[in-house]
Amino acid sequence: MHFSFLTIAALAAAASALTSVDHVLHEKRDRLPPGWQYDEKMQGSEVLPMKIALTQSNLDNADEFLMDVSHPDSPNFGKHWTHEQIANKFAPSSESVNTVKEWLASSGIAPERISRSQSLGWLKFDATVAEAESLLKTEYHLYKHETGKPHVACSSYNIPKHVMPHVDFITPTVHFDVKIPQAVAKPVEKRAPSTTAAAGHPVATKAALGIGAPSSGSLPKKGAQINIQGLIDELKNCNKFITPNCLRALYLFPPGFTANPKNSYGIVEYTPQAYLQGDLDLFFANFSKNQVQRTPTLASIDGGFPQTTNQGFQFNGESDLDLEYAMTLINPQKTTLYQVGDQLQGASFNDFLDALDGSYCAGDDPVQDAIYPNPYGTEAEGAYLGPKNCGGFAATKVISTSYGYNEADLTAAYERRQCMEYMKLGLAGTSFLFSSGDSGVAGNRGVCIDPATKEYNDGSSGIFNPGFPSGCPYITSVGATQIVPGASVTQPEKACETVIFSGGGFSNVFPLPSYQSAAVKSWFTNHPPPYGADRFNNSQQTRGFPDISANGANYVVAVTGQFALVYGTSASSPVFGAILTLINEARFAAGKGSVGFVNPTLYANPGALNDITQGTNPGCGTSGFDAVSGWDPVTGLGTPNFPKLLGKFLSLP
Repeated sequence: MHFSFLTIAALAAAASALTSVDHVLHEKRDRLPPGWQYDEKMQGSEVLPMKIALTQSNLDNADEFLMDVSHPDSPNFGKHWTHEQIANKFAPSSESVNTVKEWLASSGIAPERISRSQSLGWLKFDATVAEAESLLKTEYHLYKHETGKPHVACSSYNIPKHVMPHVDFITPTVHFDVKIPQAVAKPVEKRAPSTTAAAGHPVATKAALGIGAPSSGSLPKKGAQINIQGLIDELKNCNKFITPNCLRALYLFPPGFTANPKNSYGIVEYTPQAYLQGDLDLFFANFSKNQVQRTPTLASIDGGFPQTTNQGFQFNGESDLDLEYAMTLINPQKTTLYQVGDQLQGASFNDFLDALDGSYCAGDDPVQDAIYPNPYGTEAEGAYLGPKNCGGFAATKVISTSYGYNEADLTAAYERRQCMEYMKLGLAGTSFLFSSGDSGVAGNRGVCIDPATKEYNDGSSGIFNPGFPSGCPYITSVGATQIVPGASVTQPEKACETVIFSGGGFSNVFPLPSYQSAAVKSWFTNHPPPYGADRFNNSQQTRGFPDISANGANYVVAVTGQFALVYGTSASSPVFGAILTLINEARFAAGKGSVGFVNPTLYANPGALNDITQGTNPGCGTSGFDAVSGWDPVTGLGTPNFPKLLGKFLSLP
């Protein structure tokens, strides 16, 4: 059989077209992040270290697995999984591994060039720029940061349609994996968006790494300095000054009195945030005398330590608040301090999760997460030069984090991956709590999303800006309440409207979980908000938050040697964590296990909570949402009623 030159050329063109059509867009970057500029086209002979994140298996059944051990009606409640069971259940399937390897082989990447990570979730190989461009139908360029740091990236990349279900993401591609040390990074108030996430909004990169920075919008807010004379053990002033005994009176829980070795409570802090021992001792001397000179149990992750070089409320307020109340409320039970990141680079939530689960470590996004050993400085400068902590740290039974992002700060893929890790740790029996934010329906720093540009604005208008991880359905989001001015500690609270507003709203990334469905749909039916889809995700198909609330106003806190009033959901989360720890203490005493993921039990038993029906959470030029009967996106289901919650959890297996 003979073919003319034109016939052969036509067939070749058709084959090329077929290959092009077969490839579909996988990820795209809309514009450069702040401080970066194009430098030059990469030479085809340069070598890139390629990594392909394989899709995990059984993720479509993850919710079912978690509900099986977490729902109060399940016969398997409390039968938490081992970490080995979890790793095996979610490892990428052989079909995913083979499909991706076959694609690579057909593209000229020989099998002997490919290795698989110890976690089983990644395929790794070196490729020339020319090979990578052909493989991903893209072009690679060199970019430079204003500090001089170079980086290789592309603006988008494509993979075959049949391969897409088996790949989470590929690096290096659209992400920027050069970390700019905190010592030289320029603060950015208005972040120029760079990648598309959260319902299609362009968002900024590197947001995750600055979570502990003094400029972070999720830190608590400081009020007036005070003289505490006359406040000690006094309940009559709780509407002005919150102390540990005020919280015990509000939520009807006793002081701790036992310390079961099976029980544990962890507080997470991100360097440079750090406590001062003198502040703890000042607080304990007035509110928990037998804890003077007591320190939390330090779990140092990636060089984390309670630094004392930088002091002041913006460096010590968060940690002092968290630890003074957590340690006091669960005493004599010990508190673990997870201090994450070195003084020069800091850390992200993923860096913390890496230390709990080594299999998660290889999948970090270098755009958002820290690089260790730290390549940016010396030990004398505060850089951690040791190996990155991948596994080796145990998760406590309850973990409270008083930090958070705007959902639009990060890519949706990044958020989904992290959310699934919280699901896995919930399967293992850990309760993960996060503060819901302090800016109402707006995001950290009070910013909202401009409907035209999709960039952050000044918060006076625009689209509501939900928080993360509060939007993740596998954590417990904690909002804030306050005692009504002039009211007593025994009267109903209201949504916090003093200095801060309880963060709340609806995710643009995560679907409505089954345990929350009835509560959210009831809210839309009985209390329809006066806003449309131009303001928030009103589809009734996405996750709402917060789940629960606790007091977040007028906390008496010792900071840098003086007492001051402090405000924020940063206070609410560790308080609810302490209450869950006391419940776990009782369950362990009864021969049972930890409560684990608590949301299904909370939503199935709203009567075990104090419903909050007063107050709003304004933002974006609106009054926000209203606190109403039942669940609402201001205070969730309400505040804890310890005797009722204790009775319910003790009745479960």
